[in-house]
Amino acid sequence: MKKLAALVALAATLATPAWAAVQTITLSVPGMTCAACPITVKKALTKVEGVSQVDVSFDQREAVVTFDDAKTTVQKLTEATTNAGYPSSIKQ
Repeated sequence: MKKLAALVALAATLATPAWAAVQTITLSVPGMTCAACPITVKKALTKVEGVSQVDVSFDQREAVVTFDDAKTTVQKLTEATTNAGYPSSIKQ
């Protein structure tokens, strides 16, 4: 039983990448066409697990997102905005 518990603990440790960290990215959200759009985009992004902060700018048509990359990915963030009706991509 002790061996099983040790293996489970080891597996949990190995399942989380050692390089996981908090990241901040800027998403381009060109489909925001009215002042109310950022509210929807922010709500969609804050529902994604691992997201800790979202700042959306209507004027810049972008969202700055801070997230834990061990809990979510950029793909999940862009999917969240797309599913809310606002396709996005990483701003270069």
